[in-house]
Amino acid sequence: EGEEEEEGASNSSGSYSEISPTSHQQTGNQPRHQEISIWPSVCVSCPRTTSQHVYLSAKVNGLLVVRPYTPVSSDEEQGFVDLVVKIYYKGSHPSYPEGGQMSQYLDKMAVGDTIDFRGPNGLLVYKDNGVFSIRANKKTEPSIQKFQHVGMIAGGTGITPMLQLIQRITSDPADNTKCSLIFANQTEKDILLREELEEVQKNHPEKVKLWYTLDKPPQDWSYSSGYVTFDMIKNHLPAPSTDVLIVLCGPSPMIRNACLPNLEKLGHKMENIFSY
Repeated sequence: EGEEEEEGASNSSGSYSEISPTSHQQTGNQPRHQEISIWPSVCVSCPRTTSQHVYLSAKVNGLLVVRPYTPVSSDEEQGFVDLVVKIYYKGSHPSYPEGGQMSQYLDKMAVGDTIDFRGPNGLLVYKDNGVFSIRANKKTEPSIQKFQHVGMIAGGTGITPMLQLIQRITSDPADNTKCSLIFANQTEKDILLREELEEVQKNHPEKVKLWYTLDKPPQDWSYSSGYVTFDMIKNHLPAPSTDVLIVLCGPSPMIRNACLPNLEKLGHKMENIFSY
């Protein structure tokens, strides 16, 4: 997440503040050149709302680069924000031959260095107990809607807003909203935040259902393989209903070619589908 936005000024409103990373660590099992890194405990005090993102801004080789990232820390954790950043090194990914400009910049930052920070921003906000505030775009007034079940499809680092939402729902014993998640990745080693996802499912089986699909699964894989399909969505996400919200976050081709057409075929209404 965050690597697909074009270089240049952010479209979000508000002003930037300087923040400083206090620590960073590797998460996941990938080798260094494909490492997925987590930057926890960034020193910042800001109001945060579930399902919104923040912007980081930096001058990289003389060019302003702005990227959005969804925190994985909860609203209750004040004074810092945890961000998950996938590092694209030069020559490690065909889509980014020079590597990710922002992710490599963050990877080189040391404790005590600073970067510009702005947010939170976003068109979808989770209130509580199934109530969402949703805007069609930045100029429209929010629509307040209540849903009983949230179906989620995530790809790669698109898992971050899903995990934050799941953690918010499961942290409130009075919140009976159900979450069903399909999480797509290339290999088993690519499954980001797997331990956290499976822990919350184990602790809240009545609220959380988790399903994986891999492009290149191992031989003993017990979940799905390949792209997100019609049958996969039918079997592992809630059926179309006025009290069902579908949220999507992942690579644009996955959303455009796999998720939206199959959701439409199943009967999900576009007004009940939100794509980050």
